[in-house]
Amino acid sequence: MRVLQKPSLPRTGHSTDIPAIEPTGDTATMDLAFTPEEQQFREDIRAWVQTHLPQDIAHKVHHALRLSKDDMQRWAKILGQKGWLGHGWPTAFGGPGWSAVQKHLFEEECALAGAPRVVPFGPVMVAPVIMAFGNPEQHQRFLPGIASGEVWWSQGYSEPGSGSDLASVKCKAERQGDKFIVNGQKTWTTLGQYGDWIFCLVRTSNEGKPQTGISFLLIDMKSPGVTVRPIVLLDGEAEVNEVWFDNVEVPANNLIGEENKGWTYAKYLLGHERTNIADVNRAKRELERLKRVAKAENMYEDARFRDEIAKLEVDVIALEMMVLRVLSAEKTGKSSLDIAGLLKIRGSEIQQRYTELMMLAAGPFSLPFIEEAMEAGWQGDQAAGSLAGFPGGGLHCAPLASHYFNTRKTTIYGGSNEVQRNIVAQTVLG
Repeated sequence: MRVLQKPSLPRTGHSTDIPAIEPTGDTATMDLAFTPEEQQFREDIRAWVQTHLPQDIAHKVHHALRLSKDDMQRWAKILGQKGWLGHGWPTAFGGPGWSAVQKHLFEEECALAGAPRVVPFGPVMVAPVIMAFGNPEQHQRFLPGIASGEVWWSQGYSEPGSGSDLASVKCKAERQGDKFIVNGQKTWTTLGQYGDWIFCLVRTSNEGKPQTGISFLLIDMKSPGVTVRPIVLLDGEAEVNEVWFDNVEVPANNLIGEENKGWTYAKYLLGHERTNIADVNRAKRELERLKRVAKAENMYEDARFRDEIAKLEVDVIALEMMVLRVLSAEKTGKSSLDIAGLLKIRGSEIQQRYTELMMLAAGPFSLPFIEEAMEAGWQGDQAAGSLAGFPGGGLHCAPLASHYFNTRKTTIYGGSNEVQRNIVAQTVLG
C-alpha cells in the first residue's frame, strides 16, 4: 500500500443515489490508490468468498435476521478449513502471514458479501495472548481448535461492579498444589451459552496494587461447578450471560504466563478487542442498508435526512482511513493501545448513529418487539413477505429497535468511551 490509501466505498448489489465522496482541494493530489498486487488480492478474496459463503447465511446477514450458533460456526469452520479463521495470525502459528492491508481487504470483502462477523473471542482475542505469553505446550493444545473453528471461546472479564474498572475484579482463584480453585462470578459474557472454554481474569493476590494481583486463566466450561445463566434482553434474546464458578478446579497448567501478571496480558488483549470493535467494514455494509431503509420509507427525499446520511458516510470513510493507518503502523511496531482506544470511540459512535438513523427512517414500524417481527428482518423492498396486522409485510416488521438498543452497549464495553477519552487526552495529547 502506498503512503495514503483511498478507502473503497460500500459495494453491494443495491444502487444508491448518494454520490461517492471524492477528495477536494489539496487532498485531491494525494495518491490514494491500492497497488495492483493489492487489487488482485482483493479480487481473489472476493471470488473465494462468493464461492464458499453459504447463501442462506449471507441472506440473514444482509437482512439482519437472527444468526444461530450453527450459522456462525459453520462459516468459522469454512474459514478454518482454508486456514483463514486466524487470518491475522503469523505463519509460525499456522496463519496466512498477511500484511495489514491484506487483512483489511479480507475483512472488507467478507463483510460486504454478507459473511457473519467472526466471533472474536478465540481467533482475535485469546489466541494472540496465548501466542505471545503462553508456552509451547499451550500453543499446541489450544491454538489448533481455535484455528479450525471447532472450539468456541468466551470472555470472562466483567463482573458486577467491575466493568470499565477491571482492576477491581473479585473472582478468586486460590492455588492448591497443581490446581486452582475458582469461586466467583462473571457477567455480560457474550454468547457464553455456547462456550466450550472461557478465558478469565481472576484474583490470585490481594497484596499491593489491585492490578498486581490478577492472573489470566483458561477454564473448561464443562468443568463441574460452572453455571451459565442467561440474561434475557428486551428482544427476547440471551446474547449475554452470567457465569458462576463454585469451587471449580482448574489445572495450574491452564495459567497463561506468570501468576499475578494477568493485567499485562489483559491490556495486550484489549488492544485487539478495541480495534475489532471499530468494525469499519460492517459500518460500510450497514450504511448501504440505511440507504435502502430510507428509500423504502420515502425519507430519502428529505434533504435534511439525506444530509445526515452524507455526514455519516464521511465519518465512515474517515474511520476507515484511521484503521488503515493503524494497521500499517503495526508492521513497524508503532501501533499502540491508545490509538486502539481512539478507534473504539469512533467506531462505536458510528454504530450507534446508523442504527439511530434506521429507526428514524422507519418511524413507528421499527418499534414492535415481537417474535414474528424479529424474524422478518429488513427485506429491502415492498414486495417482501407478509405478516398479519402490519402494512407492508416483512418490510415494516424490521428488528430496527432491537439493533438500536443493542448498540447502546458499544460505547460501554471494551472500556467505556469516557475512560478511553481520558486515556487519549493523557497519553496522546499530553
